[in-house]
Amino acid sequence: MASPLYMDRVIAPHRSLTPQGAAVLLAVVMAFNILVAVFLLVVGAPPVLPFLGLDVLALWLAFRASDRAAKRVERVQVTAEAVTVSREDEKGARTVWTSPTAFTRVGVDLPGEHDARVRLMIHRKRLTLARSLSPDERISFANALQDAIRAARAERWS
Repeated sequence: MASPLYMDRVIAPHRSLTPQGAAVLLAVVMAFNILVAVFLLVVGAPPVLPFLGLDVLALWLAFRASDRAAKRVERVQVTAEAVTVSREDEKGARTVWTSPTAFTRVGVDLPGEHDARVRLMIHRKRLTLARSLSPDERISFANALQDAIRAARAERWS
């Protein structure tokens, strides 16, 4: 019989612009650049035209990098026996970190006003979690993770 899960969270980056929205935005920028290119050709300034293509290329590369980064997923599971963190990157490679619940601590570092780091710690090993969340969401997540670990320990020792 599998032990109950005290926490099972999937953390993925939030993207406010959908792929369709990115395509529309790129099309609008291209249309504007074509209008500017026609004007520059009429005025007699063709050396500027390649730069109009470079900004479209830069925008397309930025959207592509953002889409790749959106595929990074982190899953945190807490049972009475172990705390497991599995990360999957944009290429599908998976990394798993496991530690016994009884010895795992949760720490929150507040180095700056707008930054907070959530860390799982066991002896001298540390793992930073929830990088894609906002600082307030990280603190809330850290509290929920601490509560889940406490509840898992209580079940283990009751």
